[in-house]
Amino acid sequence: MQTSFFTTPGRFLRGNLHTHSTGSDGILSPQEVCRRYQAQGYDFIALTDHFVGLFDYPITDTTECRNADFTTLIGAEMHTGTMENGNLWHLLSIGLPADFTPPHAPHFQSVAGSESAASIAQRARDAGAFVAIAHPHWSGMSEADARSITAAHAVEAYNYGCVVDNDRGEGFLILEHLLNQGRRLNLIAADDAHFNTPDHFGGWVMVKAEENTPEALLTSLKAGAYYSSTGPEIHDIRFIEGGVDVDCSAAATIVIQGKGTSTATLHGHEMTGETLSLSRLKDSPWVRVTVIDENGKRAWSNPIWLDGGA
Repeated sequence: MQTSFFTTPGRFLRGNLHTHSTGSDGILSPQEVCRRYQAQGYDFIALTDHFVGLFDYPITDTTECRNADFTTLIGAEMHTGTMENGNLWHLLSIGLPADFTPPHAPHFQSVAGSESAASIAQRARDAGAFVAIAHPHWSGMSEADARSITAAHAVEAYNYGCVVDNDRGEGFLILEHLLNQGRRLNLIAADDAHFNTPDHFGGWVMVKAEENTPEALLTSLKAGAYYSSTGPEIHDIRFIEGGVDVDCSAAATIVIQGKGTSTATLHGHEMTGETLSLSRLKDSPWVRVTVIDENGKRAWSNPIWLDGGA
C-alpha cells in the first residue's frame, strides 16, 4: 500500500515547492531566498519563478545555492491557456530542464490561441518534471478546469501565501472531485513565497528519501513518498483489519476522510498513536489522514487507495 514509505530506508526531508525571487516578482534574490529557507531548517526548496515573457521565461538556476546540508530543485510556475473564468492557468513544474520550450505567454493575461494548460503540463511531465495544479481556490478553478489537466501528479491543497494574503489557500475540494472520478493524484502544501508579505515558512512537504539530492527527491515526489504539513509530523500509517493505526506528533484531532461525507474522527489530548475504525468508510475507494495539533496546525497524508494500487 502507498504508506509503505514510512518504514523504508531514508529520512524525511523538509522542503518548499512554490517560491519566487527577483527572477520574477519576488523581492529577494535567489541566493537570499535559499539562505533564508536553509536558516529556517529546510532541507531543500524549488524556486518556481513565473514562466512568462515579462520576465524572459525564467527557469532560475539555483545550483550554486546547494551545499552539504541543503539542495534545490529547478522549476518554474507555468502559465498559458485560459480557465473557464477567463484567468490564466498556474501550474507548478518541479525538475524542469533548463531548455524547456516556453509557451506564448508574454504577460499575466491569457492570450487567444495559446498552448493549453493540459498541453504544457503533459510536456513538462514528459520532460521529467513533477507537475502540480497550483492554488485552485485563489484561481477560481472549476471542476471542469481541473479535469482537463491529466498530466498532474498533485494538487496544491494548501497554499500558505494565499491563506495569508486573501484567505483562499485551499484546494481540497478540487482534489476530492478528481479523486472521486478515479484520478490518482496526491497533494502538496507550499508557501508561494514572494517575501513581500508574511507569506513564507507556513506550509511544506516532508519527503522520504535516502539522499538529499534533486534526483532522489524527485523520485520520491513522483512516487508519492511524502506527506504535507503546517506543523505536525506523521510517523506512520498502518492498515489493520477494519481500521488504521496512525502514529504522529502530539495531536488534538485525527481525521480520516474518504468519498462522500463520512469520516472517522478522534478527539483527545497529546495523541501520538491511535487506531481509528474504517467502518464508516468501507465503501470509499480512497482515504486520507489529517492530523491536527492543539494550535490548529495540520498535517495531511496523500490519498491512499484501498485497492492497494499506486
